[in-house]
Order: sequence, then structure tokens, then C-alpha cells
Amino acid sequence: MLRKLFLGFIQLHILHHAAEEPIYGLWMLDELAHHGYHLSAGMLYPLLHSMQNQGLLAREERLVDGKIRKYYTTTPRGTQVLMEARQKARELFEEITD
Repeated sequence: MLRKLFLGFIQLHILHHAAEEPIYGLWMLDELAHHGYHLSAGMLYPLLHSMQNQGLLAREERLVDGKIRKYYTTTPRGTQVLMEARQKARELFEEITD
């Protein structure tokens, strides 16, 4: 159960940052680790692909230092899901902290 809960938090964190600016996997791994989520690349990249397949993220490939780097941004659907999740999280936080 905790794994599913934390996976939801991680997905929201990804959407949050991808809505602000394009993100890439290694940067996201470091960002999540900064918040106590220590994921492997083998867990993050399938998650990013899954979120892309669900229509939450769009991917763009860029050449960086001679290598192709995949950047992700939120789609309109991803932005809408993020906005709804933020509202639900606020409501839940207020309820459980009273």
C-alpha cells in the first residue's frame, strides 16, 4: 500500500516540475532524491513512459553534449490532472491535520 501511495506522490512531483519547465530523467532522479525518494533509473524511466502513454507528459528529444536527451513537459491533460490533484491534496491535508 505504501508503494502505491508514494508512487502517486512521485507522479505528482513529476507533473509539478514538468509543468514549470522541461525535465529530464537524471535531473528528476536528483530532485526526487532531494525529497527522500530514492528511485533507480529502472523505475523512473518506465514511469515517465507510462505517464507519456497516459497523455500526461509530452516528450521532446534534444541533442546535448553529443547525446540525445529526452525532455518531458506536461500536456494539457497532465496540467488538468495536476490542478485537480493539487485541490484534492489541499482538501485532504486540511482534513488530516486538524
